[in-house]
Amino acid sequence: MGVLKIVTRILGLLAVLCLSGLIIVVSMQILSRYLPISYVWTEELTRYLFLFAISFAAPLALLRNEYINVDLIVNRFPETFRRYYEIGVYVLIACISAVLIREGWIFVEIGKSQASATMPIQMSVIHASILFMGIALFLMSLVRIGFLFKNKKNPYETTYGGEL
Repeated sequence: MGVLKIVTRILGLLAVLCLSGLIIVVSMQILSRYLPISYVWTEELTRYLFLFAISFAAPLALLRNEYINVDLIVNRFPETFRRYYEIGVYVLIACISAVLIREGWIFVEIGKSQASATMPIQMSVIHASILFMGIALFLMSLVRIGFLFKNKKNPYETTYGGEL
């Protein structure tokens, strides 16, 4: 099994775990409205789980080409143009991800002196989700660029029906 396949499975598992945790915590919030038990930390943990779920799922969506795009005009051009157009898009994503990495690192440094309001968590751990997402998006965009330069089909790309 290749490294990329292992990474995608780990990211998928982490995203599912975060979303499952999110569902459980929100269910606890709803139940606490009708029970005499009140949980102070659930609202904050919900936000953190949502942040990490996005951080783990966004790179997978990039690799699998699951983001929404309007390609009505681009599809009218020859295959070679479309390939170079996509390379340009992924280079732009890599550049934006590089900025996200730099700013995410600064954000983690700021979080070292802060603690969560209701939970015993240092905020740098939570802020690291932004840094991780930037690194993962950068790497996945490089993988996509590699597939496009080699003119090789991306085995991770999903194609669904419904395009017009």
